[in-house]
Amino acid sequence: MDGERRSRRQLSTGWRLLRYAKPYWREVLLGFLCVVVVSLVNLYMPMLVGRELVDRVLGEEKSAFMLNILAVALVFLFLVRGLFLYGQAYLMAYVGQRMVVDLRNEIYQHLQRHSLSFYERRHTGEMIARITSDTALIQNSVTNGVAPLAQQLLLMSGALVAIFVLHWRLALLTLVVFPAIAYAVNRAGKEIRAVTRALQERVADLTTVLQETLSGIRIVKAFTMEEHERKRFAQQNEANFAASMKSVQITATIVPLVDLLFIVGTALVLWYGGHEVLEGRLTLGGMMAFLGYLAAVASPVTGLSGAYALVHQALGAADRIFALLDTEPDLNDLPGAVPLPRIKGKVVFHQVGFAYEPGRPVLEGINLTVEPGEVVALVGPSGAGKTTLVNLIPRFYDPTEGWIEIDGFDIRRVRLRTLRAQIGLVPQETVLFGLTVRENIAYGRPDATEEEIKAAARMANAHDFIMALPEGYETRVSEAGISLSGGQRQRIAIARALLRDPRILILDEATSALDPESEQLVQEALEHLMEGRTTFVIAHRFSTIRRAHRIIVIEGGRIVEEGKHEELLARKGAYYRLHELQFHSATKGV
Repeated sequence: MDGERRSRRQLSTGWRLLRYAKPYWREVLLGFLCVVVVSLVNLYMPMLVGRELVDRVLGEEKSAFMLNILAVALVFLFLVRGLFLYGQAYLMAYVGQRMVVDLRNEIYQHLQRHSLSFYERRHTGEMIARITSDTALIQNSVTNGVAPLAQQLLLMSGALVAIFVLHWRLALLTLVVFPAIAYAVNRAGKEIRAVTRALQERVADLTTVLQETLSGIRIVKAFTMEEHERKRFAQQNEANFAASMKSVQITATIVPLVDLLFIVGTALVLWYGGHEVLEGRLTLGGMMAFLGYLAAVASPVTGLSGAYALVHQALGAADRIFALLDTEPDLNDLPGAVPLPRIKGKVVFHQVGFAYEPGRPVLEGINLTVEPGEVVALVGPSGAGKTTLVNLIPRFYDPTEGWIEIDGFDIRRVRLRTLRAQIGLVPQETVLFGLTVRENIAYGRPDATEEEIKAAARMANAHDFIMALPEGYETRVSEAGISLSGGQRQRIAIARALLRDPRILILDEATSALDPESEQLVQEALEHLMEGRTTFVIAHRFSTIRRAHRIIVIEGGRIVEEGKHEELLARKGAYYRLHELQFHSATKGV
């Protein structure tokens, strides 16, 4: 029963994979036409050498002229075969590469549709492996597996017909070993697919370790964990090696096994066929042709095992890719969602609750109204739910209880793109891409003019240091902006937000990691950015918080206090305790 279900799944995966070749049916058709021509030439060769050359030209006619004609014909046939082999290789490689391009685009687009919770449940390396190594296996199968598989099947079928035409009794003798070969190839294919699945898991684990280590290289070096990470990588590398060798072991076993079975068949043919020649029931040329076709049967069967292995590797990789593509995004535009018009920026939380895991709420009973243009500071101990609260506004997550309105619109009922287009985010860990400074600033508005980009940079106190860079705005930023200081990266991020001109602004610890001089420059830029915008500020530094129109104190996922800086200090409640804790910490630091 399990075998039957597995076969049905393989067939389903195969048909689904074939759909990616459908747009390139012309190339596929031409490729298989080349396969047919190459197979026909290969099939004609034993007859040309055996019957035409040995029996007729060298035996019956003994004609030097016909010998010359046959030599020229042989060269011509190999020329034709070579041209069509080129066509086969090029066209199938083209189809394989195009399928991979389409698959990678689809996987990447699918990943873009998922919410943050999807990425929190998965390793980045796993998803990278789906886009890179899994799709590469499919490309390799199409290029080096599918066409050779078809060619070998055609060659084997034609050769089988030919040996029955030449001598049916001798042909029956050769078929004794075929059931054993078919069983061995089929069994090996199933094992290879299972091993390939395990191998790709190990590749994903290896990629994950590599990605984590390289992206966190500063932490690795700061904590002198190079040796630990070396051992961790080596461990995953060894696991990858073991899985690879298991696949090699299966492939290395099946090929000589098939060869051995055919040698047994060939020995039987030589023994029985030799007697037939001696008895005059078979010509020497016919015997040579028969052996040629037998080789043409043996070669495809051994080739089939390799091609079959590649196809099963592709099916194993496709299973994993389709499992990812079949994962539905948990956050989409609802049916009937409307575009969100240009907003003023009034945000209302109605009894909002949220839990990452059922039964473990992070936010409970949040009721909050923020007026257009108001600056609200969210304060509280780490883990209180501040970042989670602001992440609900651009719908990085949806509340598990209650709802949020912006200018009277339930944000679940508006189109995501039109919602997020009016929200700006400046996080603590600034993300800059490996693009030019100009492209990083214009990231949210690729159509922005040079003047608009520079105006945003000036307002963000970034223009002067940008102009001092080697190529000014055309300077390429290294990965994660590592060639710039923290304050410079943050000001570029502020310029990016200014250029987007959001109506709602979220500042998540935007100055917490900066030195006093950089903080002052960034703070000035932030004041430009916040002007006239509804702003949510998450900050621990009270120099930033006290500028807010209102302070919201969150503890244990609930709002416990709200008011202005002086009012909250006078109450001597939660805010007062936080203030005193930071004040005494600062004093001790001095």
